[in-house]
Amino acid sequence: MLLNQRAQTRKKMLNIGQYVLAILVTLVMFFPLYWMLITSVKSQQEVLRSLPTFWPREWHFENYANVFKRANFSKYYYNTTVMTVGILFSQVITGVLAGYGFSKGIFKGKNFLFVIVLGALMIPLQVTFIPLYIMFADWKLTDTFLGLILPLAVSPYYIFMMRQAFFSVDDSYVEAAKIDGMGRLGIITQVLVPMTKSTLITITLVTFTDGWNSYFWPKIIAKNEVRRVLTVGLVHLRNTFAGLDTMNNHEIMAGAVMAVLPVIILFFIFQKYMLTGYEKTAMK
Repeated sequence: MLLNQRAQTRKKMLNIGQYVLAILVTLVMFFPLYWMLITSVKSQQEVLRSLPTFWPREWHFENYANVFKRANFSKYYYNTTVMTVGILFSQVITGVLAGYGFSKGIFKGKNFLFVIVLGALMIPLQVTFIPLYIMFADWKLTDTFLGLILPLAVSPYYIFMMRQAFFSVDDSYVEAAKIDGMGRLGIITQVLVPMTKSTLITITLVTFTDGWNSYFWPKIIAKNEVRRVLTVGLVHLRNTFAGLDTMNNHEIMAGAVMAVLPVIILFFIFQKYMLTGYEKTAMK
């Protein structure tokens, strides 16, 4: 009886410890977003106070309007949206088709080619920036949407994840679809994709986030404002305080809030698919 009570007490303490740890981790992860949000509606004088305030004394929503006055944020939004949609569309097409080939396809050298795809995961994009920029400059693709999209048009990570997802679908479904007269595209779009929807949505959201948050390549390939994206625009916004008494940190935070808002909204809408997608992929 005493041993059972000790075991129950130990279990309760363990559960309490897990909850406390989860709350602490959540606070650590959430606090930067909270600080960015409240700073975006503070005055610059309050931001620079030696004793920080965790709640605005005065609300300055005009900071958001000032962002559009100091920088062409509407243009940055448009450029970022076009670039992200282009990257998303190309990675979905190539990732799904290549994932099908590496999972259900039968051809010589399949495993060797997949090893090359895995090897590409080990090479950071930054390593290829110099040769890519020289090549794109020769092709006159600087300051163009095509120049922004092409280096990220194919994702080894997307291919790998879709291959793992398609592996989880039994081959009997594919064979039954072939008996019904479906071609490869029909099998992919009407059988495999619906059965791996959660994984597809998960990887698509990751692709959207990566494209939306791209910084280094857009900074290199798009030097002029005509194709400047949000991440680079935020750095430009930091340089617009010339003539002011102090830096416009509050307006920079307002711009950052507007930049991350689409990603946060999509995450809350599709979070259940992300959790399910990662769980299913991890099983294989």
